[in-house]
Amino acid sequence: MGTVAPMASPNVLIIMADQLAPHFTGTYGHPLVKTPNIDALAERGVRFDNAYCHSPLCAPARFSMMSGQAVSKIDAWDNASEFSAAVPTLAHYMKLSGYRTALSGKMHFVGPDQLHGFDQRLTTDIYPADFAWTPNWEQADERIGKWYHNMDVLRDAGQAVTTYQIDYDEEVGFAARRHLLNVARDTDDRPFFLIASFIHPHDPYVARPEWWGLYDDDDIDLPDMLSPAEMDPHTKRVHHGIEADAVGFTPDQARNARHGYYANTSYFDDWVGSLVRTLDETGQLDNTVVMVVSDHGDMLGDRGVWFKMSFHERSARVPLVMAGPGIHQGSIDAACSHLDLLPTLLDIATAGGNWPELGADLDGRSLWDGASGGGAQPDETFGEYCGEMTSHPMFMIRRGKFKYIHCDTDPPLLFDMSADPLERANLADEPSHSEAARSFAAEVQQRWDSESIRSRVVDSQRARRTLHAAMSEPPINSWDYQPVSDVANMYVRNHMDWAEAGSRSRL
Repeated sequence: MGTVAPMASPNVLIIMADQLAPHFTGTYGHPLVKTPNIDALAERGVRFDNAYCHSPLCAPARFSMMSGQAVSKIDAWDNASEFSAAVPTLAHYMKLSGYRTALSGKMHFVGPDQLHGFDQRLTTDIYPADFAWTPNWEQADERIGKWYHNMDVLRDAGQAVTTYQIDYDEEVGFAARRHLLNVARDTDDRPFFLIASFIHPHDPYVARPEWWGLYDDDDIDLPDMLSPAEMDPHTKRVHHGIEADAVGFTPDQARNARHGYYANTSYFDDWVGSLVRTLDETGQLDNTVVMVVSDHGDMLGDRGVWFKMSFHERSARVPLVMAGPGIHQGSIDAACSHLDLLPTLLDIATAGGNWPELGADLDGRSLWDGASGGGAQPDETFGEYCGEMTSHPMFMIRRGKFKYIHCDTDPPLLFDMSADPLERANLADEPSHSEAARSFAAEVQQRWDSESIRSRVVDSQRARRTLHAAMSEPPINSWDYQPVSDVANMYVRNHMDWAEAGSRSRL
């Protein structure tokens, strides 16, 4: 089947979760987790079954998605790395393609530029925009207790009427829905590009009762555990860093945490449904490409660890579902990543025509040909991790059925993902796979200069620690985003005709 061009300049809505692994959605086959709205999108669109984050940590994952560039090219090392204002983003390119652009919710921008090409930010971010969360590779074994994850979140998992995360997502969802209503009733005929980015199901695993009540404790599946002796070195570092080795967790705590995660996944799914219904109610659904994605996954106890920071599947894989004009129905097995979203959006925005002039070389490829029913797709992607729980860069190559993971301090890892989806059998030292292991090792050496990258990371960390110390001294000047609210022109004001204001706002 040939490639089908999208309708000219369709709207684009990206709905983003935080820490949602596809393995824990009904859309990707989990027998318990209820995600009817993502399911519905997948049924009328395309589901990518091997989509990865480029870097399994919040800010680096998002910066690489926004820029279409590897983290080592844009110095997006960790959750306190500045996202430079000089880096062109998908928001810049969509604006150059004739779109009005807006962001509602989290994007974990660090630094004084809190827009990065968006015309509007509808909310503030949920996390700080400064350098407070800078790791220290020169003292990599020291745990930063103030902001490292630990087992407290398993102990505290459960139900609540509200939390700061629920407060945030209610604001994000309301603002996104209001924005969709506003663009439907204004006179601007440009297409819109909106990202609605929620914090759930990110830990802590605390859910409102109506979502918690969707699941029975007795039905919650327990994680596939490994003993410390069976863990690879990086998994051991994560195991230690999150205090799973010292504090541990019980089966009941694991079940409770997963219960909360499943509940909050259904909560996120409900927001997907609300925004899609809003598109339908406002007559915009047929000309809007809707995408659902996450920044990274959550190990949820697999291998004995939780959260992310790992290139193992439940941490590094992300859901990616697209539906809308020109998108065919089906699924795609070929590996892809966040790096591919920017070129895909450019193909959507330009109907496969002339892109705006690129301000930087892109590291991804467009997925549009596959999404629109084209032929076989390249089956490879790459990853880089330079955050906490390590002292040296980590690299991942996923190609065909193989995944290869390298870190200078660790033995290499090679997995056959077709035969061993849980990644339990390291084939790197198996004679039957020696040629593949040697080839991947040589490619790592050719593709990355690990020593140089480590030097750049350490230098960046030193500088940011100094800057954070200075910025912490009074008076405090915050980079945190303050949403603009033009109250002088909202609702009914003296410079408006009361009757005209009513008719103008009615949809």
